[in-house]
Amino acid sequence: MYWGESKEMKQLRALIGKVAATDANVLITGENGTGKEVLAREIHLLSGRREREMVAVDMGAIAEPLFESELFGHVKGAFTDAYADRAGKFETADKSTLFLDEIGNLPCHLQAKLLTAIQRRSVVRVGSNTPVPVDIRLICATNRNLQEMVDRKEFREDLLYRINTIHVELPPLRRRKEDIVPLARLFAARFCKQYGKEPVEFTRDAEEKLEAYPCTATSANWSTPSKRR
Repeated sequence: MYWGESKEMKQLRALIGKVAATDANVLITGENGTGKEVLAREIHLLSGRREREMVAVDMGAIAEPLFESELFGHVKGAFTDAYADRAGKFETADKSTLFLDEIGNLPCHLQAKLLTAIQRRSVVRVGSNTPVPVDIRLICATNRNLQEMVDRKEFREDLLYRINTIHVELPPLRRRKEDIVPLARLFAARFCKQYGKEPVEFTRDAEEKLEAYPCTATSANWSTPSKRR
């Protein structure tokens, strides 16, 4: 992960080292494209669970009818297409880290099911009554203000309490202008290597244009202008 030279990112790097040394649940907040999953993987790789691969789940991409099956698994015959037993994401992440992206997109009635699994540290596969213990480190991420959602009764306060043991905010580029040019150089070097091109150098004029790029830009969409230059 590129940490940058800004004060914000130096502080974040110091914090992540401390966070990774614990097994506490983490909530990462930040705008789209700021690199929340990348940061989650960095925490995992610095943690004592790094020997097993982190399991990532996009909560906004799971259809509601499949929520329990995807996260908790199912047994053979539990529903029409359940031709065999299948472990869910919680079991797959046993002894590792489970990353739940866009946790704020989860409907309230499904939040209760997630909370139960977190509290009990076990899951029950669809079609079964037998709890399966799971040992996971939970990292959640969102681009939404969950406290405001709690105030509007759109997010469970008890679930927020469980997932927000440690809060990490990932700042957007507009709050760390000094990272723009180094980040652009990094992307350019990656693309040159990927496409077999000679390394490029940025002129001062190019750097000034990069620094003037719209403040809505994030680390993710910054790769596009870097690729074009």
